[in-house]
Amino acid sequence: MEALLRPLIVIGCTVALTLLVGWVVDRLLHAADRRHPETPLWGLLRGCRIPLQVVLVTGVFQATYSWSGIDTDHDKVVLKCLALVTVAGTVWLAVRIASAIAETSLTRFAANTRDPRRIRRFRTQLTMIQRVATFLIAVVAGSVAILALFPGMRTLGASLLASAGVIGIVAGVAAQSMLGNLFAGLQVAFGSSVKIGDTVVVEGEWGVVEEISLAFLTVRIWDDRRLTMPVSYFNSKPYENWSRGGTELTCTVYLHLDHATPVKALREYLRELLETRDDWDRRTWSLVVTDSTPTTIQVRAAMSARDTDDWWTLQCGVREELLEWVRREHPYALPRIATAPALGAGHRGPAGTGARHTVPAQGARGGSPDGDGSPEG
Repeated sequence: MEALLRPLIVIGCTVALTLLVGWVVDRLLHAADRRHPETPLWGLLRGCRIPLQVVLVTGVFQATYSWSGIDTDHDKVVLKCLALVTVAGTVWLAVRIASAIAETSLTRFAANTRDPRRIRRFRTQLTMIQRVATFLIAVVAGSVAILALFPGMRTLGASLLASAGVIGIVAGVAAQSMLGNLFAGLQVAFGSSVKIGDTVVVEGEWGVVEEISLAFLTVRIWDDRRLTMPVSYFNSKPYENWSRGGTELTCTVYLHLDHATPVKALREYLRELLETRDDWDRRTWSLVVTDSTPTTIQVRAAMSARDTDDWWTLQCGVREELLEWVRREHPYALPRIATAPALGAGHRGPAGTGARHTVPAQGARGGSPDGDGSPEG
């Protein structure tokens, strides 16, 4: 009976102690969060409760394993597995704490900075630093755990260090693309050529930069599709960044109208229309004739907007209103296609062509109203 009760008591006490410590820490963080609502750190640290409990339960069980009275032929294997879980939980806990600190730093920076470009740049750099730190913590912790728990790996490690030159060359050639993307990601993050939240046009697609990782960059396109491409693309090929240098944009609307269009009246209506729209930022506007053809003229209306969202709504709204005004007030200004009346059925084309024209349609000029094809009068 004792052989059964001792393990149950040790395991039960370990789990109970872990749950109690986790609950106490969570209550303390909750109280600190209520006392300091301006600092989100305490509320974010509450998300560390599960990894903290994993570290505590495995660590305490390793310390009390000899008291449990569990007698197996694989004690060393069990203890090494517990140690690996403890190391993994510690890495998990460290990453959660680092994420909470990074999120708090970003929140404070955004609260004290009014320039959205600086906020996006800080967010991009902080995200990249966080990813690099997570990668380094995982690699170092994994290496230390393997070398400490498995002595046989030390000899292999020494052999690898002895041949590090050859392995480095082979690894450099094999991972050339991955390393290129890694350094390109660092260059993009700290060079500020593109940042999270920037509006870009890539490969003919318009969207917003949603995520920048060590190797890939994700653009959320306007129709909620995601365009993922290597970060090295942004260091080797041209692309449009509409957020760099400011969020203000100028949108243009092109109309093809008849030569008889009252351009001055159309310009005056555009001015009155813009005064009623909230998405126009009151900086600039214009309406000019930019081109003419034998049948139409090209009118360009240009107006400024605060950002890309206003740019799109202002452009579409002004186009719709201008066309509606022309159709309602000056319908003759809409583009027309000049046509000639069809000739009679017995008429042949130019001499030698043998071409024959069809009978005019009902009501066409030169034909009778009842459609019999006979000339009027």
